[in-house]
Amino acid sequence: MRSDGSSSSRNNSAGVESVVVDCGRHKSSCGYCKSSGQTSISHGLWAHSVTVYDYQDLLDRGWRRSGSFLYKPEMERTCCPAYTIRLRAADFVHSKEQLRVSRRLQRFLDGTLDIKKPVELMKDPNTSKDSCNRADNEVLNLSTEESLSNNSEKKSEAEQILHYLSDQIDNVVQTCMKSGVFPLDIQLPKASVKKVLQAKRKLLVEESEDLQYTSNIAFQIAATIRRGPSCDNDQLRLSRHSAEQNELSPKAIAEKLTSSLSQLAETSGLLIKACNGHINFYSSNKQSSSDGSVQVKTVLEEAAAGCPSKKCCLKRSSEQSPPKKRTLEIRLNRSSFDEEEFALYKKYQIKVHDDTPDHVTESSYRRFLVDTPLVFVPPTSDGTVPPCGFGSFHQQYLIDGRLVAVGVIDILPKCLSSKYLFWDPDFAFLSLGKYSALQEIGWVRENQIHCPSLKYYYLGYYIHSCSKMRYKAAYHPSELLCPLRYQWISFDIARPLLDKKPYVVLSDFANLQNGELLPPDMSDNVKEVQYDDIHQDSNDPFMCEEDEMIDHEYESLNDESDTESSGLRSVEIEDGDISNILIGLKGSRLRYKDLQRDFDSSERSYLEAQLHRYMRLVGAELSERMVYLLGRFF
Repeated sequence: MRSDGSSSSRNNSAGVESVVVDCGRHKSSCGYCKSSGQTSISHGLWAHSVTVYDYQDLLDRGWRRSGSFLYKPEMERTCCPAYTIRLRAADFVHSKEQLRVSRRLQRFLDGTLDIKKPVELMKDPNTSKDSCNRADNEVLNLSTEESLSNNSEKKSEAEQILHYLSDQIDNVVQTCMKSGVFPLDIQLPKASVKKVLQAKRKLLVEESEDLQYTSNIAFQIAATIRRGPSCDNDQLRLSRHSAEQNELSPKAIAEKLTSSLSQLAETSGLLIKACNGHINFYSSNKQSSSDGSVQVKTVLEEAAAGCPSKKCCLKRSSEQSPPKKRTLEIRLNRSSFDEEEFALYKKYQIKVHDDTPDHVTESSYRRFLVDTPLVFVPPTSDGTVPPCGFGSFHQQYLIDGRLVAVGVIDILPKCLSSKYLFWDPDFAFLSLGKYSALQEIGWVRENQIHCPSLKYYYLGYYIHSCSKMRYKAAYHPSELLCPLRYQWISFDIARPLLDKKPYVVLSDFANLQNGELLPPDMSDNVKEVQYDDIHQDSNDPFMCEEDEMIDHEYESLNDESDTESSGLRSVEIEDGDISNILIGLKGSRLRYKDLQRDFDSSERSYLEAQLHRYMRLVGAELSERMVYLLGRFF
């Protein structure tokens, strides 16, 4: 399958070629189902170079790359079959959650996002609790700093109103003590005025809709007097006796304090009433807003205007500074090593994946995310290549010049293929994995104008049995690649099939309409597999991060010569004429038919088994286009 009708001629005219070495079949423990033993099985090719046109075709046959290593799951034998997933960017429909992610980041840039608490912590579900706590603390630290700049004025204004009212009550208490209403020998508590929430007002008595603030200081004063130390002071003794006679009960104290607050009521415009021991402040304007904050702020500003104490004066709204705005910059760079990116990657691996510092090395980072076999294709003016060219790129996300995320992507003739994303744990509340996916989908839409063949967004592998991978299907409408015939099947059709068993030849059901029942043979003798529904919840941590650094220890090639061991249907196997496979040997490029007489019978038998297997994995066209490099055994 070619990306267009002239892909092979482009390869030749450009003077470049794809050169690969067969690494055989790989068995390892599975990082998804955590099963014991070597249950994860895949095929591998080491790529010296690959044209973007050939790599596009490899993607459309279920291959992926980790650095310069190409791999393809052996779908019918591996424990967790991985289906290539893509969507047509022009058809993409945002979910509510995806729209919320975009709006949240925009509010953060505008300086209007309240991040007192982390909105969302994106982390690996397998990350340890301690690691999660560290990430939480870092988000809270950042949130505290940002809240000071974004919300300090609003918070200070509300607190000053409460402090002002509390101070007025304290002044009246002191007056009552001096006049002998309250004992002088006891230290009475300070008043505390609290705002009454709208939800609580509806549960109270009439006039509660206008109730704005309340204080229970009368209860605290009465309790303090009753607990006072024994002494011979006649005044204290009489005071206690009065309390017993309800003259200093919470209700009586509240009424005395309220009557002494009449001047505050006149100057502020508030209605102040005692109610069962509580001192309540009501909005006097029936037309006021539901929370009365505008009126209270206005009248208290006027009341505080003449106060000589700066502590009780309120700030005017004109003094409030505007929200701090931020700038988001997205840069697209050719794949290369960058110290700042590596530092961010190391921080991400340690804090999100709980990796150890000595394990996150520069060399492993280079092999995994910097090295690429893709041959760069520069932009053209004929509309066949986008302005950035084709090849491997790092897309950087910077907020006010600070690097906060890096997406590792391949831009190919038909698609943008997202390979990996790492982000700053300090910004976990912004859901940068989801946001970067939306940006990459938008990039495809925009650049399709320059390059009409560029239509798709590839999200890597989808593993239905792995909840960590389920979020990918939330980018709708998506398609899965049939592992046998390499046809694209709607996810809506594939999902009920995969609910039944992990490996399905999806193209068998290509004509199945949404909502139709499965054929009877799909349900027979199949063990039901229960999975959670697809969610894009706050713990979905990654965008296309399923690729891991592959251990390239592959078993001998002579372990897999027959088709029966692979479980493929013989009628479906693409096992054509191997004579035209392009072979690289000792610097020469020859078709196998021109080389086969140079091998003895045992060498020829061994090599032809491998060539048949190679053709089945990459397809007849690619096997005749890419150079199959010999040298490991010859």
